[in-house]
Amino acid sequence: MKLDKTKGKNSYRYGWLLKRIFPYIKPVLGRVILGFLVAIPLGVLDGVTAFALKPYMDYVVGQKDWIFNLFGHSYTLHWQLFAYIIPFGVVLFAVIQGILKYLNSYISEWTSLKITNSIKIDLFKHLVNMDTKFFDENSSGIILSRYLNDPSTAADGLIDKLKSLTTSAFGALGLIGVMLYSSWQLASVGVIILCTAFLPVFLIRKLVKNVSNRRMVINGNIRTNMNETYSGNRVMTAYQLQNHQKDKFEHEINESFNVSMHLVKRSGWMSPLMYLIASMGIAIVLGYGTSLITKGQITAGSFASFVTSLLLLYKPVKNLGNTMTSIQSIFVAMGRVFELFDIIPEIQEKPEALEFKTLQNNLKLNNVNFEYIKGKPVLKNINLTINKNETVALVGNSGGGKSTIVNLISRFYDVTSGAVELDGIDIRDYTLDSIRKNIAVVFQDNFLYSGTIRENILMGNFNATEEDLQKAVKAAYLEEMLENMTDGLDTVIGERGTTLSGGQRQRVAIARAMIKNSSIIILDEATSALDNQSEAIVQKAIENLMKEKTVIVIAHRLSTIKNADKIAVINEGELVELGTHEELMQIEEGQYKKLYDMQFKKQKNHV
Repeated sequence: MKLDKTKGKNSYRYGWLLKRIFPYIKPVLGRVILGFLVAIPLGVLDGVTAFALKPYMDYVVGQKDWIFNLFGHSYTLHWQLFAYIIPFGVVLFAVIQGILKYLNSYISEWTSLKITNSIKIDLFKHLVNMDTKFFDENSSGIILSRYLNDPSTAADGLIDKLKSLTTSAFGALGLIGVMLYSSWQLASVGVIILCTAFLPVFLIRKLVKNVSNRRMVINGNIRTNMNETYSGNRVMTAYQLQNHQKDKFEHEINESFNVSMHLVKRSGWMSPLMYLIASMGIAIVLGYGTSLITKGQITAGSFASFVTSLLLLYKPVKNLGNTMTSIQSIFVAMGRVFELFDIIPEIQEKPEALEFKTLQNNLKLNNVNFEYIKGKPVLKNINLTINKNETVALVGNSGGGKSTIVNLISRFYDVTSGAVELDGIDIRDYTLDSIRKNIAVVFQDNFLYSGTIRENILMGNFNATEEDLQKAVKAAYLEEMLENMTDGLDTVIGERGTTLSGGQRQRVAIARAMIKNSSIIILDEATSALDNQSEAIVQKAIENLMKEKTVIVIAHRLSTIKNADKIAVINEGELVELGTHEELMQIEEGQYKKLYDMQFKKQKNHV
């Protein structure tokens, strides 16, 4: 699946999305509920000031005592008492609201991060189990954007926005309650205004989804550009590509700006429209309220309390509108997150798959055909048998299909037709773990992880003993290199092993393959990028690695595979010649003979 083609098709299935995310909310549900319980009074307390205005205006400003009856007795509260109690009460409630805001913020951040981290961990677990095709089809930037940004947008903001929605909703309800207490006639006008103000929110859902998806693709491209600038900095400098990369980055930034402004242009009218609706409502209320005061149906205190409530109501209503727009963006990101979880790798293990212990007889390619793109064959009817402890070299022109054969043997891809067989059983009938455990690969450009040399070697077998480690170091000719390093095996290497030379990286990779102790070894042009001196040392290490193993070698320099048991010549996806070096050299006008003579002449001329 190409991640930049995502549609976020489930973005409006709110019930389905909440059901999918609930397993991540469940472990922290207690704190989530506590957060919502804190959010409710936090919103309601917004109406305290407006509520206090009515008695303050009616009794304190009007200097009128409050006389009321309770259980058959008459009580009087003097207006001077109200003059002290009401201001003190307003301050007290402000302190309580401040404490609640702190608690709400802390609980919200805690729960959001917990949920986000849980999703990221599960997504990463899903990512590391994706097949090679997935990584071939998607750029690093898109993968980083989807697997890091979307979970943060979806989970980190969800609880916070829902609690913000709750706070604003209860704040609005509290103020509406004060409005009803002050005047039900004016409150009816306020509720109509409130409902009208919400209409614009529902008109931009599709726009939010489209812009969010487009922005995701652009951000992925920006990340890819950054990664390529970092990883390819030497090529960039050597070919003077600085301006090219800068222009490309500037174009993507401008595109991101244009997409963002498109959303602002289409949705920016919401706030002023809601403000206009609120202003018209206030104008209506002022006129209608004056009429009610004149008729004696409400007091001046009730009117002041109502108008204050209506003015304060604008903030939670505006927050509700903005929060609902943000929640739509969250649901779009959430839809994309669960699309990631629903991607099924094409390389699947059968339910009753067999355990492959070790190679007993042979590895066979039985009438193998393969296509990366449908209708464009890469391999055509390949038949090749590799016996146990036999070394078979794959040679031929670039792009002929040699590396594809290696990919099929390692089951990075599955054949289009035919079969790769281990001891007569289709490789697809074995468990993936047992296949990979029995195959060690040394690539042309081996990837070393950031960390120490020791850690990189032990990645071949985390259960290896110190004795196993030292044997691998010795067999890979790493001893002299390590003696010149202060920390030896515990020397920290840079990202991708950039502090080591090409030959040193290859020897670390060979030690990693040795300590794995697999029955099948694949050497994918392991020495082609090295100079003659480095190649000589690495070749000795490779010879140690190959002892009593079944070996498949992809070779560019034919002089390195003259002693192979078989040499298979692959051209344009077909096996055109098969035999020993001597046998193939006897074929007049043969492909191998031509390749060998060409290299020999180049070497002779070079000398």
